[in-house]
Amino acid sequence: MNRLPAVAGTFYPENPQQLHQMLNEYLNDAEATAKVPKVIIVPHAGYIYSGHVAASAYARLKKASDRINRVVIIGPSHRVAFSGLALSNAQSFITPLGFVAVDQNALTSIAHLDYVNYFEEAHANEHSLEVHLPFLQEMLDDFQIVPIVTGEATPEQVSLVIDSLWGGDETLIVISSDLSHYHQYAQAKLLDKATSRLIEQLQYEHIDSNAACGKVPVNGLLRLAREKSLAITTIDLRNSGDAAGDKKSVVGYGAYVIE
Repeated sequence: MNRLPAVAGTFYPENPQQLHQMLNEYLNDAEATAKVPKVIIVPHAGYIYSGHVAASAYARLKKASDRINRVVIIGPSHRVAFSGLALSNAQSFITPLGFVAVDQNALTSIAHLDYVNYFEEAHANEHSLEVHLPFLQEMLDDFQIVPIVTGEATPEQVSLVIDSLWGGDETLIVISSDLSHYHQYAQAKLLDKATSRLIEQLQYEHIDSNAACGKVPVNGLLRLAREKSLAITTIDLRNSGDAAGDKKSVVGYGAYVIE
């Protein structure tokens, strides 16, 4: 079984050439620093809104294109309500750029946890994982993904899963989240700046779904980062009003790295 793209043609171009061109524009505008991140937190909106922000993190993978061969992607469910974490039996996820293999062995390694279950409905139409795949296909040579959709879950539960999949230099962790939703531009800037401070301070106890729609995976990461004494750095912070959106009602986007 393969998981078909759900938002190609809406969140990003369905035409492979147009998609390549858009990705290259975003990535070429971003700074590719020497330091390759272990973890990135990146937004999951339509590319015209959040593509530049996501690219600011993905561009930093350039020097690890042949080293990273496994990517753990954890994003929140937008379509289906459930408890715990959802896995997929799909052998690959398909995008306009081709097939991305799923590391089923990695999924099996966490499937014994009582809050982790195979639940295809959570994956079928979910965009919070899918939108990251073309960026990864553009930046990495040969890799498998470990796709996880979160429902209601505690920071402790999510941090345990991230820790068990942490791996070494071959593994990248991608946490998918947007920030505030539907505030006026100036208010959103203040709210998202405050949330970014909380993220950098690892204060997961104070981040709710109004601050970050991906609070479940974000807070799980922050809890683990605190345990491991890791530092998170904000590398980009914008909102849809900075791109193609109306400034009367915007969605916030941030990009963060653990190096």
